Amino acid sequence: MTRRFTAVPTGVQACALGEGPVWDPARERLLWVDIDGHAVHQGVLDGEDVVATGRWDFAAEAGAVAVAADGSLLVAERAALTVIGRDGSRTPMARILEEGSPSRLNDGAVDPDGRFLVGSLDPAGKSGTEVLVRLGRDGLTVIDDDLILSNGLAWSPDGSEFYSIDTVPGIVWVRDYEPLGERREAFRITDGHPDGMCADTDGNLWIAIWGGGRVECRTPDGRLLATVAVDAPNTTSAAFAGPDLDLLVITTAHLDGHRDSGRLFTARVGATGLLTPYWEGA
Repeated sequence: MTRRFTAVPTGVQACALGEGPVWDPARERLLWVDIDGHAVHQGVLDGEDVVATGRWDFAAEAGAVAVAADGSLLVAERAALTVIGRDGSRTPMARILEEGSPSRLNDGAVDPDGRFLVGSLDPAGKSGTEVLVRLGRDGLTVIDDDLILSNGLAWSPDGSEFYSIDTVPGIVWVRDYEPLGERREAFRITDGHPDGMCADTDGNLWIAIWGGGRVECRTPDGRLLATVAVDAPNTTSAAFAGPDLDLLVITTAHLDGHRDSGRLFTARVGATGLLTPYWEGA
């Protein structure tokens, strides 16, 4: 039987296009981006609510954020990566997309070894040449170069398998991770568009469904275990937060006519998330 939960909106200001929640356990803070609002936000938990405590603004889109062990941030801007130091300084890190490219960077995540992965998307939704890359101390590795809208990234609890989403065809891909193996289709989602995702300690995937107003929990082979209803049609991503990693935080996008769309939502879903690794740093 599929378990059913309902998420509740938090009190933080709504985003234009909220995405990419990340829990920083050392500082007990939550980070997320507002892609179209050109900002990275920071907040703390107050029970099941989120209280905003700061933000960093950008000239253009901010697609993803990651945290280093010392508290500095790595931000995927429209085409390049930027480091925000603890003192607020900003240092260019790496250019991912060519200057003038119509594409932009989208969802990103840190792998079990501390390397940062980020993908790109075609705003027109049809190029088929978008990339997923990995930045490590050995340089930049192209993992995929045939995507339309690179999105959610997650790893199995032991780090041996890597999951990634291409939103437009609705595919959740899987491959062996170390070394990188051949990509294979894990499953497809046809009722709505799979967006961001995270994994729990049982190895199940929690996937935000854009256009569906929900988050789905599925086994690695696609069997539906649970749904989380969200009062915002365009759910974008999810992450487990809190000291026990047992609070599911859900980002959403604003949509006219839907009062709480764009807000962060939270839900207790009877699962525990995996600790997000810290970025290894520059």
